[in-house]
Amino acid sequence: MLKQIERFQPLFKSLGVVVTAPEMAQTLTEAQLIALVPEHDAWIIGDDPATRLVFEAGHAGRLRSAVKWGIGVDNVDREACNKLEIPFANTPGLFGAEVADLAICYLLGLARQVVLIDREVRAGNWYKPAGISVQNKQLGIVGLGDIGQQVAKRARAHDLEIMAWDPMVKSFPSYVNLQRHWPDGLGECDFVVFACALTDQNKHMFDETTLEHLKVGVSIINVSRGPLIKETALIEGLQSGIISAAALDVFEQEPLPAASQLLEYPRCIFGSHNASNTIEAVERASYQAIDLVLEQLKETRS
Repeated sequence: MLKQIERFQPLFKSLGVVVTAPEMAQTLTEAQLIALVPEHDAWIIGDDPATRLVFEAGHAGRLRSAVKWGIGVDNVDREACNKLEIPFANTPGLFGAEVADLAICYLLGLARQVVLIDREVRAGNWYKPAGISVQNKQLGIVGLGDIGQQVAKRARAHDLEIMAWDPMVKSFPSYVNLQRHWPDGLGECDFVVFACALTDQNKHMFDETTLEHLKVGVSIINVSRGPLIKETALIEGLQSGIISAAALDVFEQEPLPAASQLLEYPRCIFGSHNASNTIEAVERASYQAIDLVLEQLKETRS
């Protein structure tokens, strides 16, 4: 939303709302938020650390509304928000198609080494590696919510066989082979896409023990949250050759440090936590977030 904030200024002006849109690479620090949030009636939260200390500072100031832009709330201390009686909401179900598009883009890019070929041609090399066909390959999807089901829908169009892990989903497509327990069946997969929410329970669900279950040559894709994957374990898998390559839009530390060992693997593809960032998706989520803020502020006045 911040990068497209000018698109919404006419609406803010018509509402008589003054908006602060700080410059940042990915997030503000807790200290910066403690200084900034109390000066505002509402906070549209990105991936920033929405901690107890920030909410307490906001509550002591003007804060009367908090809305998480997007579905993921792993960075939000909702318990503190509730305790302080600060209204909170998020904007689920708005980015599934966009994030799934990128997941499939990554899958095909890894299968055909598209990024590596581009890099070599730009360097003056006529590089022609043999890729792999995706038809009849096995795709595993971790999480079968909106994003996961959108990934499955697109994968089916590419004639992939589809397995998924989700302990709670009740409704899912008949063509998905659902597993309730991770990592049952993982060794059958040629590609694995992480598309689930991050919780305290599934942090580092991909770790060193996961490597024992992988099919040699598997490709790993993460379009969800970085801490689902323990990066030292991923690097170990890349070093050993068990993992052919990875495509990551998210990382344990963002932005990805320039010294990250992941950058040593040229077949990997890296993003900038940008899977949902299309003009249309940002507009949908932003208007919904603004509507929720206005509703919360109206309720707190009554």
